[in-house]
Amino acid sequence: MCGTNNREDLNLTPTQESSCACCSTPTTSAQPADASGTVFELEGLTCGHCVQTVEKSVRAVAGVDSVAVTLVSGSISTLTVAGPASPETVRAAVVSAGYTVV
Repeated sequence: MCGTNNREDLNLTPTQESSCACCSTPTTSAQPADASGTVFELEGLTCGHCVQTVEKSVRAVAGVDSVAVTLVSGSISTLTVAGPASPETVRAAVVSAGYTVV
């Protein structure tokens, strides 16, 4: 490599410790929901892109004030939704995004 050996350690999480090579650290929503929000358990989320997809889909539901997803890759993640939106409508939004409400 041009005779130089300049390497820099970026302290990234090894891919084998993450279920997704594109998003190697757990992601939570930057906008936490109210403590009084409704909590849903979700399956199938593996990375930050999954979190963004669910949040975008649920935010589009009328009556949703805030959304927060806590990612637990390879297990049950949680979705907290604040606002007067019906649980059935929120579930439908999650399913339409391609994920499962437990």
